[in-house]
Amino acid sequence: MQTFFTFIVVVQVLSALVIIGLVLLQHGKGADMGASFGSGASGSLFGATGSSNFLSKSTGVAAAIFFAATLGLAYFGGHRTASVGVMDNLPVSPKVASPIGVTTAPPASVQAAPASNSNPSEQIPK
Repeated sequence: MQTFFTFIVVVQVLSALVIIGLVLLQHGKGADMGASFGSGASGSLFGATGSSNFLSKSTGVAAAIFFAATLGLAYFGGHRTASVGVMDNLPVSPKVASPIGVTTAPPASVQAAPASNSNPSEQIPK
């Protein structure tokens, strides 16, 4: 589950970078006026009108991927379970260390009952 969450984060970041690049490549509204007077727009990579259509569609696809990744992150972010850490699997120590370094006795629930002499030969009559 964690690898899928990481994959969605990577897809979202990459799609955001693609959107930034595509938006910066597009021409503004004022650039069309200069192109009509022969500033060389027809000699560009996509032709005179091809770049706006191609870049617009590519930006729309990247935005859809970004939106889907955002929805996926919202869903998986709300349904994540608490991860088990390394320290959660350690056995419980019977001694408790105090902040000053002196070990104290364990709680009463952990202490063993006192041993009784159940062997009659060891008992000494008075």
